[in-house]
Amino acid sequence: MKIALCVKQVPDTSDIKWTENNTMQREGVESIINPYDVYATELALKLKDKYKAEITAFTMGPQQASNMLREIIALGVDEGVLISDKKFAGADTFATGKTISSAIQKALPDFDLILCGQFAIDGDTAQTGPCIASLLNIPQVTYVKDITEIKKGVITATRVLDDGIETVKVQTPALMCVLKSEFEPSRPLINGIIKAQEAEIKTLSLQDLEIQPEDVGIKGSPTYVSKAFRPEIKHSCEKFDCLENGKGAEIILNKLKEIGVHNG
Repeated sequence: MKIALCVKQVPDTSDIKWTENNTMQREGVESIINPYDVYATELALKLKDKYKAEITAFTMGPQQASNMLREIIALGVDEGVLISDKKFAGADTFATGKTISSAIQKALPDFDLILCGQFAIDGDTAQTGPCIASLLNIPQVTYVKDITEIKKGVITATRVLDDGIETVKVQTPALMCVLKSEFEPSRPLINGIIKAQEAEIKTLSLQDLEIQPEDVGIKGSPTYVSKAFRPEIKHSCEKFDCLENGKGAEIILNKLKEIGVHNG
């Protein structure tokens, strides 16, 4: 079984910088692995232990993203592929999905399963995974909590819905977007760290993927960001000394009526 694991570096939320095109600057910015991708990685490692799966991790970003690939290789991922080219900069979810799907077709055309995190905390759109599945013309399952069985090319998974847990079956090849789970994040062992240091990270550029320049990066992005800003956080409060006279509830009720929260 061959797994394509899609992971992403996201900026540390305290260190977000913007480009002149109102997209996030990623080069030279302190980054972390997207938290949902951590759980996708854990699920992939679980499948490796149970079904002897081979895991190839894909990430799109600047050269510094290769460090993240080495971190998850140290955990047990087999190979890492860095999709990197200055022409990929400024991509929205559609252009990103097109680039990553092309990279998977190039580096791992015989994949059985693609695993992604359900969300990326820098955008929170949950669109890239489904976009990859659509472009590869394969079935997708979102909000996946766990994979319980893989048998004869059929994957059984549990997914979280608003009103409960659903069990679904899907034929491979398929893509699944993973939620946070009860898996405890793994820690690298010394042998894994040594393997990661010696690992060759394959890099794919625009030329390698044979995509037209107008289909990637900011040129290939139908989404236009007109404005990007940090929300202004305001703190204000009113204090009432009313515990002794027992009128606290009455004061709160009147305040709720004033702001329109309570109309009774």
